[in-house]
Amino acid sequence: MGLNNPDFNFVIRSAPAENAGVKYYHWYVSVIPRLTRVAGFELGSGMFINTVLPEDAAEFLRNVKVEELATSSVGSTVRP
Repeated sequence: MGLNNPDFNFVIRSAPAENAGVKYYHWYVSVIPRLTRVAGFELGSGMFINTVLPEDAAEFLRNVKVEELATSSVGSTVRP
């Protein structure tokens, strides 16, 4: 059983900005099998791209069924 021949992401890591001016820094390359929807940009930057149109997200959220809170829990606070 293997990974079914996935694509790979290659990420080159370099010195952080606060290390500017140092004489030496160890660069390294991460070779990451692409097993999920997270891709190179997300892996390299730590930021995630949302490709959902705002209109589609709004429609989805409007259709979510939310259970009503019990009236006894409204306005109550939890005290230690």
